[in-house]
Amino acid sequence: MYFLCLIWTESQPPVTNLSVSVENLCTVIWTWNPPEGVSPNCSLWYFSHFGNKQDKKIAPETHRSKEVPLNERICLQVGSQCSTNESDNPSILVEKCISPPEGDPESAVTELQCVWHNLSYMKCTWLPGKNASPDTNYTLYYWHSSLGKILQCEDIYREGQHIGCSFALTEVKDSIFEQHSVQIMVKDNAGKIRPFFNIVPLTSHVKPDPPHIKKLFFQNGDLYVQWKNPQNFYSRCLSYQVEVNNSQTETRDIFSVEEAKCQNPEFEGDLEGTICFMVPGVLPDTVNTVRIRVKTNKLCYEDDKLWSNWSQAMSIGKKADPTFYIAMLLIIPVIVAGAIIVLLLYLKRLKIIMFPPIPDPGKIFKEMFGDQNDDTLHWKKYDIYEKQTKEETDSVVLIENLKRASQ
Repeated sequence: MYFLCLIWTESQPPVTNLSVSVENLCTVIWTWNPPEGVSPNCSLWYFSHFGNKQDKKIAPETHRSKEVPLNERICLQVGSQCSTNESDNPSILVEKCISPPEGDPESAVTELQCVWHNLSYMKCTWLPGKNASPDTNYTLYYWHSSLGKILQCEDIYREGQHIGCSFALTEVKDSIFEQHSVQIMVKDNAGKIRPFFNIVPLTSHVKPDPPHIKKLFFQNGDLYVQWKNPQNFYSRCLSYQVEVNNSQTETRDIFSVEEAKCQNPEFEGDLEGTICFMVPGVLPDTVNTVRIRVKTNKLCYEDDKLWSNWSQAMSIGKKADPTFYIAMLLIIPVIVAGAIIVLLLYLKRLKIIMFPPIPDPGKIFKEMFGDQNDDTLHWKKYDIYEKQTKEETDSVVLIENLKRASQ
């Protein structure tokens, strides 16, 4: 009995022939053989984990795979044991690593980001590496589970400092893409830069197209909006924002819509993929402009940050007649001027009533004797004139008499 206990307390031998390989672009596969000299009564299980004991796994298979960007060194440690309990006399761990690709890390592209637009095409953009040559010709390769081989993106373009490429991605939209991802690699064909890898889960980085507004109408003081969802999306997988701009108050109101259904009889026709929303308290006698945008929600996707662009605007309501405002601009100044004149006249009249003029006695006497003074003055002037005329006549007569006497 003592001898048997010694056998079971011994550690298991380690796995053998641990190797690592890469498939597709970023699928790393580790394989190994069972340990040698294992007891026939041992049902082998293998426990493995990556560096820092991440992603621990216990399974009977002699292989393990993982999708991981190959930009850094990745190591897997594997051990064996006779049960699923990791503490039950495990073997020593055997490690196997895979190194990143050769090249200057500063030459690899940076800020590689990919967005799946409307579940139809994927657009990836990046910046050149710090030590990359300005004339570098970049190439993007991609792979996902629906493809039979790695494909090259042909549509390379530049937008300022960014470089990008777009490729069609519709093959996985009808499958269970929650378990899928797209593997990306950017490099140059000349081998002057270090390749850069990325893995894009198909449940994130999804940007829908803008919705299409179909109908607007007023009812009982409320504004009803009906729109069509972008293609390839279920209504339950989207969240919405409705923007209403009022031309009179110049206000901009945004309403968040999580779920909406068309239950108003005014909405007719095929309602599949159609969403309706009621905006309360909108004035019908002013022009209201409506826009809508959508984003994915966490009911179907992991990422809910990317809003679509705003939809094409649609307006409803009556625009005020400018003739009325022009007439008011002309009439109001006339009314104000007339009111000022009336007010001034009223103030003058009021001043006379409140402050009557004080009588002047001197003026009264002046008016009584003013005519007599004028007559006296007139007669004085007449006497002086008669006197001057008489003296002139006497002088002439005297001179005539003197002339005659001398003869």
